[in-house]
Amino acid sequence: MYNSISMQEFEQKWKREKLLLADVREIDEWQAGHLDGAIHVPLSDLTDAKEKLNKEQDYYVMCHSGARSAMACQQLAREGYKVTNVMGGISAWRGETV
Repeated sequence: MYNSISMQEFEQKWKREKLLLADVREIDEWQAGHLDGAIHVPLSDLTDAKEKLNKEQDYYVMCHSGARSAMACQQLAREGYKVTNVMGGISAWRGETV
């Protein structure tokens, strides 16, 4: 089981707290722009890429619109990771990207 958060709520938390963000978009999407400090964990390579994650920490998971991040959250939560899906994804983000 995993939680979900609206982009508005996420943006407010992102400004106030040091959050761990896993971006599950593919490499071309990542290179086109991502949130500074995000960890790249492509959904297509999630099995290997999840080695970058620690089961003891809470992660927010983002993709382009929220669908792939929901799939990633399902898989990660089943394996014991603490994850929250960021609904709306990067397409709803109004801040800067790098």
